Amino acid sequence: MKMMNLMMRWFLFIMRKALETGALLFRDVPSSAALPIIRPALGRQHSMSDQAKVAMQGYLNHFLGNLDIVNSPEVCRFLEVSKLSFSPEYGPKLKEDYVMVKHLTKILDDDDQQGCCACDWLGCCNDNWQKVWAVLKPGFLALLKDPFDSRLLDIIVFDVLPSSDGNGEGRVSLAEETKERNPLRHSFTVSGGNQSISLRCKSQNRVKDWVAAINDAGLRPPEGWCHPHRFGSFAPPRGLTEDDSKAQWFVDGQAAFDAIALAIEGAKSEIFICGWWLCPELYLRRPFHAHASSRLDALLEAKARQGVQIYILLYKEVAIALKINSVYSKKKLLGIHENIRVLRYPDHFSSGVYLWSHHEKLVIIDHHICFIGGLDLCFGRYDSPEHKVGDQPPTIWPGKDYYNPRESEPNSWDDTMKDELDRKKYPRMPWHDVHCALWGPPCRDIARHFVQRWNYAKRSKAPNEQAIPLLIPQHHMVIPHYMGGSEVMKAPIDIENNFEGFKRQDSFSSRSEDQDIPLLMPQEADVQDTSKSDCKVMIGKHDQQSRGSRTHFTFRKSKVEPLASNMPLKDFVNDLDNLKHQHDWSSEILLPGLRASEKEWWETQDRGDQVVSPDEIGQVGPRVSCRCQAIRSVSQWSAGTSQVEDSIHNAYCSLIERAEHFIYFENQFFISGLSGDDTIRNRVLEALYKRILKAHNEKKCFRVIIVIPLLPGFQGGLDDGGAAAVRTIMHWQYRTICRGNNSILHNLGHLLGPKMHDYISFYGLRSYGRLFENGPLATSQVYVHSKIMIIDDRVALIGSANINDRSLLGSRDSEIGVVIEDRELVDSSMGGKPWKAGKFSSSLRLSLWSEHLGLRPGEISTINDPVIDSTYKDIWMATAKTNTMIYQDVFSCLPNDLIHSRVALRQSTVYWKEKLGQTTTTDLGIAPMQLESYQDGFVKGTNPMERLESIKGHLVSFPLDFMSKEDLRPAFSESEYYASQVFH
Repeated sequence: MKMMNLMMRWFLFIMRKALETGALLFRDVPSSAALPIIRPALGRQHSMSDQAKVAMQGYLNHFLGNLDIVNSPEVCRFLEVSKLSFSPEYGPKLKEDYVMVKHLTKILDDDDQQGCCACDWLGCCNDNWQKVWAVLKPGFLALLKDPFDSRLLDIIVFDVLPSSDGNGEGRVSLAEETKERNPLRHSFTVSGGNQSISLRCKSQNRVKDWVAAINDAGLRPPEGWCHPHRFGSFAPPRGLTEDDSKAQWFVDGQAAFDAIALAIEGAKSEIFICGWWLCPELYLRRPFHAHASSRLDALLEAKARQGVQIYILLYKEVAIALKINSVYSKKKLLGIHENIRVLRYPDHFSSGVYLWSHHEKLVIIDHHICFIGGLDLCFGRYDSPEHKVGDQPPTIWPGKDYYNPRESEPNSWDDTMKDELDRKKYPRMPWHDVHCALWGPPCRDIARHFVQRWNYAKRSKAPNEQAIPLLIPQHHMVIPHYMGGSEVMKAPIDIENNFEGFKRQDSFSSRSEDQDIPLLMPQEADVQDTSKSDCKVMIGKHDQQSRGSRTHFTFRKSKVEPLASNMPLKDFVNDLDNLKHQHDWSSEILLPGLRASEKEWWETQDRGDQVVSPDEIGQVGPRVSCRCQAIRSVSQWSAGTSQVEDSIHNAYCSLIERAEHFIYFENQFFISGLSGDDTIRNRVLEALYKRILKAHNEKKCFRVIIVIPLLPGFQGGLDDGGAAAVRTIMHWQYRTICRGNNSILHNLGHLLGPKMHDYISFYGLRSYGRLFENGPLATSQVYVHSKIMIIDDRVALIGSANINDRSLLGSRDSEIGVVIEDRELVDSSMGGKPWKAGKFSSSLRLSLWSEHLGLRPGEISTINDPVIDSTYKDIWMATAKTNTMIYQDVFSCLPNDLIHSRVALRQSTVYWKEKLGQTTTTDLGIAPMQLESYQDGFVKGTNPMERLESIKGHLVSFPLDFMSKEDLRPAFSESEYYASQVFH
């Protein structure tokens, strides 16, 4: 044993000498990746020295391939590295060393921190300074007790820095030297978001090294986390090269929840969940009687018992304003298992935030797959394309999941399986939504956002609570392990990298001609190698068949083609002033051409990744390679950032400006402003107005189609005293759409007249059915909760943000989203001409439109071209008009274009409630037993179902004239008057 120790010490001595003499550079060594064989410079003779270098590096590769040895305390101590150095998920090694910090609470060890760890640092053993181990990685600076301790003491996650320090001195640095009164003390500060910490080193040279290394790490490509990227986002565009960036869409809760359940069931390490509202008793699969194990609390308990760490971040609501009861959810979740940690944020009194909310909807599994979009894991969101209004006896929606916020919000959480609504009197409100899944670097960018929010909430809410840890963001590029073997690792033939436009003195960029030894490069990422296929999202055909007569479509005659070089949306570059300094490195990276194959695209896909057959796409889209960029709305209060980020708003405006043929919206709200509007500050409406005027001036066809809820999803009748919130939102939406000088239709009408409807039109969704067998026929609006924009069938924006100031300004609600630009194209048409449509974007639009229009199999081809008159006017507009007339004839439902005032509303309500004998429904919507019509002077009664059979899908016209003679703004006596900005 003594001889083994001597041999180990001798080997470590040789390794250190190799490091000191430059045979290897451990700065930027790839995380547990192979060290390439060091080759002699081109044209030189192989000397003994060269051979020795090759032999030494081969031996060290073999040695470092054994992670048990590498991560042993002896090796870490001797090489002055930590266990994080060789953890592949955190990126390449940059710099590590002991430093002194003051801001941490007392760190206790076996010797109770005697003095200053018996160090020889002069002047440090006072003022509570403590020695810790600092680890610098590409995206963060972490502090550990020592190199061998895995417990995180603190972490600064790098984030976008202000463009100026306010004194005209240029951009703020991530790390800066600081002057001490005592010349024997040497210190520097590191800032991340609104967090700043001071550190000390043994010498001024070490301070300079740390400052240079940290600033370099924060600004280097491809991330450069400290400067803004396109749209001003914290995250760069992904998928510019083959980096395994993939996306998949899901329409309505049935498909999305099933996919989320499958992903949770496949979790191996950790789960992140973030939501505005979360219900532990939510069933992710239905019928609920047959899927007890799919209840969210049961799924999480099963994974927690397997050792999976689960982190849940909930919005802490203002209780008097909302009834989502996050404290109940927290107690239920914490009672499941100790591996489940829950934080609610913000604390309203300490933060001073009362009006704004955390609105993201996120589920992230093992940093491998994430789900984002409009769906919270809560009651009322599960739905299928049929959008049923009844469920009696309950088989699909149990208890409080039978939900209609227009009628009633849950008043008690004592028994979630107890009905809140009388199912024989009240219809549920169907819920239409869109969600998507992301893989690869975009997933890690979304996870990084979660980590930032979690750490900020942890510091604010539970700074000393050991059971709630700080989290570390994973690097976008997970490098495969090199498990040492007997064969010598061959040097890469081509070490070209994508960043040679940046000159840095590190292992990524040096190209010195007189250099004998090439610097080390991290291996190319292969996310699939590290995570395998544990989280594949698959929905079986038996599940698909249970969805009823859902329309299916296919691209069977199309071929996948690479992104065309003349694609109009190829390179969106935001022209923000604070991005002018940024090097446009994305334009220098050539997209590798996708090999054209004679096989259809679905035949070239990995069958394990394909959700269903291409003939049964329905609610689930293809999983395809895309260019993706995470965007968000955050600020100091919501995520602890140093400045406001409104990249979702910037993305909307920029994408609209660059649209060529059409824009399709689905959103829960549509509240925006034109230039000069001092009340509404987001400029989505201005971007649309300018784009339509441009199309008109150029005499080109251009369509904008907007689908929103018919009424805001808040409780109360439109004339009720307590329904001021509903009327207020209606006011802001009508102000945006068609009423007053700030509305888009008012301004377009002056210039274009009736032709404005050729360019822009507004719609809603509605459904009908029996409340129970042989029960009354009822209708309800289908609540549009999705937040999507599709442009030219090539670009899609999906996320949690509504079109209003709350979601888009960044300083209000926190939001997350993604811009998805297609790389895989299929044959289609646009404006009557051949067009290369994106597989992701076009399949999503076709799925949505086929659902809204009620198209049968074989009819999908009629809507391939979204802008020609035969689609836009003869199918889309005609279907909406016909459906609207039938619903009005049968149900006289609200809202409608025949009621212009509150007096007319009261008269109509009294008349229909007396006629129907129904006094319970807020928006009417109950059909009479017989429809009365006059024929030859006689009253004729017909079955309303005969009329309703002519309805196709769910699309209806948005009632632009409803309550047009009323001022819907809140009165001085109503509380909404004093917080009107909450509603826009």
